[in-house]
This record gives sequence, structure tokens and C-alpha cells, in this order.
Amino acid sequence: MSDVLSQSEIDNLLSALSSGDFDPAGGEDTDERQVKEYDFARPSKFSKEHLRTLVFIFEHYARLLSTNLPVYLQKNVQVEVMHSEAATYQEFSNSLSNPVLLGVVNFAPLEGNVIMELATGLGYAIIDRMLGGTGQPLDKSREFTEIELAIIERIMVVCTNLLVEPWQSVQQLEPVLERIETNSQFAQFVTPNEMTSIITMNIKIGNVEGLMNVCIPFAVLEPVINRVNTKYWYSTAQVKDDGVYQEVMEESIQKAQIPVRAIMGKSAISVNDFIHLQPGDIIKVNTKIEDELDVYVGNIKKFSAIPGAYDDSYAVKIKSIYREE
Repeated sequence: MSDVLSQSEIDNLLSALSSGDFDPAGGEDTDERQVKEYDFARPSKFSKEHLRTLVFIFEHYARLLSTNLPVYLQKNVQVEVMHSEAATYQEFSNSLSNPVLLGVVNFAPLEGNVIMELATGLGYAIIDRMLGGTGQPLDKSREFTEIELAIIERIMVVCTNLLVEPWQSVQQLEPVLERIETNSQFAQFVTPNEMTSIITMNIKIGNVEGLMNVCIPFAVLEPVINRVNTKYWYSTAQVKDDGVYQEVMEESIQKAQIPVRAIMGKSAISVNDFIHLQPGDIIKVNTKIEDELDVYVGNIKKFSAIPGAYDDSYAVKIKSIYREE
């Protein structure tokens, strides 16, 4: 129940009301709230968290491209993720030019296709490099021949197969390159108003630079969209067990070949004596018969040993180990 006003308080309110100093609607917040416009024709289904996670995934993918493509192109390749953004498929398709290189990738077991757009300049550079050239693009763009598309398809298949590892924390994929389109008019794979995420990467092959855009429709990621966040991505990232990793490293190190040599002794002779050495000549060294030999592993003195024989070969028997740093 509200407090009862006294007569003096009532008189003060009436006088303030008559003089205009008091507004009966006062006390209410008349400031208009900031309203954000929402376009129902273009609902933003990809949040900033989703786009940020896609950047992390494709940064891993970029490292794999930088490592594996030089094997095929015999050229230094640098790949960097520029940014990711949400846009309708119509906006993506309208930005395409002719001719264009579009790899249509089946994102199995997820339903739908992902589009990988490769800059035509990079395509010409790849063709030139694969045919033994220096990897220079054409001065003027033209249509790709069937032979050139077959060459590019080999590289696009490699790029498609490399998608498996970066995505395994979200979904175990079996991506397949279905075909390559060179005409943007035939690039209508989803409805124009479908929201997509576009990840832009800059690829540098030698001195040639160009962009690769990966267009992922929301319908493809919708079944696993809850996994496309940094928290889930980090928590499910496969981390090798320290013990297993140590065993693998030890096994690999044990198979490594290292040079081992035993030094019988050292001596210094003149160049003239060296030139006139004949079979049967004797070179005096600075060690005695009963002295132990120094055994080097690589360039590090590691053991002392005595000379001997094993079967029909010379051998040394380890007597002590040097423990110096």
C-alpha cells in the first residue's frame, strides 16, 4: 500500500502543477530504445561464434594446404585465412565472374554440397606449374580446356581430401569432389535466399597470389551446428595421450641411424710424406697398444673402448661411458 500524503505535501504538488514545474507523466523513461532492424528475408543463421569457429577450422586447413600442395606443385605455397562472413547464396553467386573455377564438394555424410571457388589466376598458375612451367598466370583470361580442367581436378581432389582432418572434431567427413564448374550461371546449387558462410583464404604460389572462397550453406551444417563453437571444438579436439606419444617418439628415435667411429690415434705428417706413402709404410700415432680408444657418436665423445675382432670384422669393446654434458 502506498504512503498517505500529508496536507502540506498535497499543497506543494498542486502549486507545482499549476506553475508548470511538475509533469504528471514525469519519472517515466521517455528515451526511445535502440532498435536493431531485422530482415526476415535474410535471417542471419550463423552467429559470430559459428563464424569464429569456422576460422579456427580453416586455419588448420590452411596449414595442411601449405604443407601438402608444394609436394605436387614443387613450389612454395603459403595459405592464410583472411576472414569469414555470413551472406546469402545469391550474393555469393552474383560476385562470381566468367570463367570461374567452382569445385562442387559432397560433404558426406552431411547432406548437401559445399562450393570451393578458386581464383582463375591461381588455376592458370597451377596448370603452368604442373606442365613444367614456372607457374605464371595468363595475361588475359580465357575458357579452360578439358585437359586443363583434368589437371586442376587433380589438385582440387587433394584439397578436398585435406578437409577431413580439420573437421574431425565436429564431424567425421568423407568429402568427394563431384565436379568442377566453369560457368557461374550453372552454379545454382541452393536457393538464392539460403544463408551461407563464406570463408576467404589467400593463396600464394611462388609469386602468384589469389583467393579461395569456401561457401558452406547453412542447410549443410544445420545437423551439427551446435558443435560449431569454440567450446565444443576445443573440448573434443583429439589430444594424443602423453604415454602413447612418448612410446611412438622413442620407437622412432631408436630406428634413427647415427654414425659411430672409434679413433685409433692421431698423427701429423708433412704433405711431402703423405704424397709418397706406399703400402707397408708405418705411421706413428699418439696412442699406445694398451691405451683405450675414444669412441665418438656423431661428433660427441661418448665411450672408451678396447680394440678387438668379432667374426671376421674389426670391433671395439665398450669399457666406460663419458657422462659429461
